[in-house]
Amino acid sequence: MTDPVNENPQPAAQPGDVVAQGEQVPAPEGTPGSAVRGGPGGETRTGQFFRDLLSGTWLVSVLAVVVALVIGGVLIALADARVQETATYLFARPADFFSAVWDTVYGAYRAMFRGAIYDFRAETFSRAVRPLTETLVFSVPLILAGLGLAVGFRAGLFNIGAQGQIVLGGIFGAFIGFTFDLPVVLHVTLAAIGAALGGAIWAGIAGFLKARTGANEVIVTIMLNNIAVYLVAYLLTTQAFRLPNSPFPKSPDIPSDSAAYPLLLGPSFRLHAGFLVAIAATFFVWWLLERSTIGFEIRAAGSNPNASRTAGISVNRVVVLTMVISGALCGLAGSAQVLGTERALTAGVAASYGFDAITVALLGRSRPVGTFLAGLLFGALRAGGVLMQSTTQTPIDIILVVQSIIVLLIAAPPLVRAIFRLPAPGARPRGARTPVVKEAAA
Repeated sequence: MTDPVNENPQPAAQPGDVVAQGEQVPAPEGTPGSAVRGGPGGETRTGQFFRDLLSGTWLVSVLAVVVALVIGGVLIALADARVQETATYLFARPADFFSAVWDTVYGAYRAMFRGAIYDFRAETFSRAVRPLTETLVFSVPLILAGLGLAVGFRAGLFNIGAQGQIVLGGIFGAFIGFTFDLPVVLHVTLAAIGAALGGAIWAGIAGFLKARTGANEVIVTIMLNNIAVYLVAYLLTTQAFRLPNSPFPKSPDIPSDSAAYPLLLGPSFRLHAGFLVAIAATFFVWWLLERSTIGFEIRAAGSNPNASRTAGISVNRVVVLTMVISGALCGLAGSAQVLGTERALTAGVAASYGFDAITVALLGRSRPVGTFLAGLLFGALRAGGVLMQSTTQTPIDIILVVQSIIVLLIAAPPLVRAIFRLPAPGARPRGARTPVVKEAAA
């Protein structure tokens, strides 16, 4: 007698399907989406971290900044003497306390706006718009170094060496600038290329060691940062680099008529052509990552190196090439300092731009346009923080706290979603019912 079940066989349940009892069929080990990470064909823990980090939406980034500014406002209020005084009789006269909090926080952020965007108290238009130009000046090295780190992040490489690569870019660019006597366009071009070459060499060392020996790029680039700091300090004591009869360790000045980036708005402003270089670098990185074969290999290696090797991509070559490109962009950030802003090589040429660039790249989600906008934001924080401190006596450390909170929230998108009750990407809408596979008839 024919079995009616076998005459109309039901399709076998696939991994991820839900059977009648509500139990999910487990996916086999080693397949994408299984609970086991790092198995054959699976995703490594580092790859999973970068995928989660880059999967956040623009809304999460904006809300992270908002939360950071709110927490910064709380800290500004707590640090104010008048707020502390009114807090002693809060329950007797609460209006005094809240008025003091409002005046303190509003005054601090208004001063930041005046120092970063537009000074509405200035007597002339040029002085009124000077804060905006200062924001652009501060943003140039942040954008260039942030783009360099963003390229590394897209390849799954956590390059912490932007600080050292900026220093090496400054060394190379400054040496070419004050040593040679060349025509105007050729001189500044060679100096900028030299700065990019210096950063590329310094980052290439870390890339080569990782590709050949498997050395962790985080440790190697941190060590290279220290070497770069001591290297520039030593060079500024030598005859070839130190300005004669100078009481400070400083190189000879970069010739402003040949090797320096030209000023875009005249001598009244510090905005230089390095900002145009930053814009060009943003378009270049977009084309590299989104339109070129090399960019496809970088994204593939960063997403899943095991699958990339199976597809015939040389992951080691991608690692070295990515670090070289990343270092070249950070070296250009050094050129913005020595050829544009400072116009000389000093021991503090990199300031804290290399570490701030990590925040810029993370806030921009390692996307070129996002990194560019994040660089502008952090440039505004730097420019506005100076006036905020001088006019309202607000500690400049508040700006560092705001930046740190942004890093914390960007690295933990679920925290931001929990604060604002946002759904996770790909989450099933509330109230939606889970499809059930009906049990086959016996």
